[in-house]
Amino acid sequence: MSAILDSLRQTVDLGGPVVAILLAVSVVTLATILYKLWQFAMAGVGRHKSLRDAVAAWDRGDRTGAVFALNASKSYLAPVIEMAFAAGPEDSKRLIAEAEVRFARLEGGFRLLDSVAQLAPLLGLFGTVLGMIDAFQSLQEAGAQVDPSLLAGGIWVALLTTAVGLAVAMPTAMVLSWLEGRMDTERVIAERAIATVLHPQDGGAAGLNTVADPSHA
Repeated sequence: MSAILDSLRQTVDLGGPVVAILLAVSVVTLATILYKLWQFAMAGVGRHKSLRDAVAAWDRGDRTGAVFALNASKSYLAPVIEMAFAAGPEDSKRLIAEAEVRFARLEGGFRLLDSVAQLAPLLGLFGTVLGMIDAFQSLQEAGAQVDPSLLAGGIWVALLTTAVGLAVAMPTAMVLSWLEGRMDTERVIAERAIATVLHPQDGGAAGLNTVADPSHA
């Protein structure tokens, strides 16, 4: 652990305040990613077996089985489907809006990750430009006694900030793309489930009465 801290300290010393900022951003980004993974796990993102069973049962006219399967679901979409069981086709927009409220909660933090993915390389490039300016100033001050190693050393130190910026941005962009892909899948699942419940194959003519009184199922 001490070796890692020493390495980070040396990197900050070489790269200056820009690298320090990028390292601080990386810590915030990692914390955000870990929180999003925990939030997805707690919400049951991607785990909709009971919910699918409930929708399938409703679609074939088994209202009691649908309610029973839905009660066993831990999905964050279960309350929306429960509302759909008691709704009519005219309520589709309201149900989609209810699902979007839950999606928005899960997508919180995406904008931060997107900003990091876009700005970290630019911040690294900014640090490189500052480092290059400093290197050429040192070269100018050397006058006729120019030492090529002076310029080379300044350049590699300057490029360090770009490398750190890319190291922060690339994994952030990959994780964000994966999270957004999961949410796109969640939207498809929700829209299909709502449409199936509101327009079941059996027509659902007596479905609401059955849900109100399961003994008639």
